[in-house]
Amino acid sequence: MKKKEMLLQTLGRELKGVLEHLENDFFDTIEEIRIRAEKPLLLWACQKEYFIKSDGSTANKIEQAYIVKKQDIQQTLERLSKYSLYAFSEELRNGFFTIEGGHRIGIVGKTVVQNHTIQTIRDISALNIRISHEIKGCADTVLQYAIEKGKFYHTLIISPPGCGKTTLLRDLVRQLSNGKKGCFLGQTVAVADERGEIAGCYKGVAQNDVGIRTDVLDCCPKAEAMLMLVRSMSPRIIAVDEIGKAEDFAAIESIVNAGIQLICTLHGNGIEDVKKRPVLWNMIKGGVFHSIVVLSAKEKTGQIEAIYNKSLQNVYTGFEKKKEVMFI
Repeated sequence: MKKKEMLLQTLGRELKGVLEHLENDFFDTIEEIRIRAEKPLLLWACQKEYFIKSDGSTANKIEQAYIVKKQDIQQTLERLSKYSLYAFSEELRNGFFTIEGGHRIGIVGKTVVQNHTIQTIRDISALNIRISHEIKGCADTVLQYAIEKGKFYHTLIISPPGCGKTTLLRDLVRQLSNGKKGCFLGQTVAVADERGEIAGCYKGVAQNDVGIRTDVLDCCPKAEAMLMLVRSMSPRIIAVDEIGKAEDFAAIESIVNAGIQLICTLHGNGIEDVKKRPVLWNMIKGGVFHSIVVLSAKEKTGQIEAIYNKSLQNVYTGFEKKKEVMFI
């Protein structure tokens, strides 16, 4: 099933009628669909937001946009849950659904809390459909710097939100897992996928291509997931998205000391932002990370701004001249 058809079948009747008129080429560029009760229908694509009219065309003025009704959200939730929200209580507690294709739908509303624990979300007022994109081969340049003398080394990706870090991470996992004939052998990779965005698991099966030697621990807190994967799956490489908590850094130190290679991402605009996280900054100054990749979206999503080596020298020239990387 095509991406457009798959997503449209999750929407309420009127929303589906609005968005099915979008051109296929435009639909394929959409990153987010924002559905807020009594607010204009908004899309985010190619680093730009678009307000959508009821006929599916883009609006020049906010006043022209389709205004989302509460029943649009209710109908969409019913379709997402197959008309049984009670059966999706775990998803409601987490605040998101993952649907077939690896797309994630975030939820906000009134939380119900008991004993300091979120039990559910009710009176849901907005949905954010984050559309999963795979760009196979986007990690080629990074691999040229992350592999040396036949081995992959610890790599950190720094990026502001929406600049392609998860897409890059996913392709690194895929390539390292599959290997490349004549260039490098496939490695056992374990993914700590707390928010379900890397592999996009649906009913336990990864919807995104993360490679043939990859194991995924889905919807588990990152720090706990990383340590569980070390104990249970004997990975050569662990991949994790959006580290930031103190327990994440403690788990990373355990992984590094266990001799397992790490790929991780961090929200930030560059090296200066990392200095605000003392534990991680000390690891960087100590030369733990072989490659530190900085992304931006100045000209295009996923643009590589710099690649630093473990001595914090910018070794990236900006030219994507390919060279063979060898594990053997």
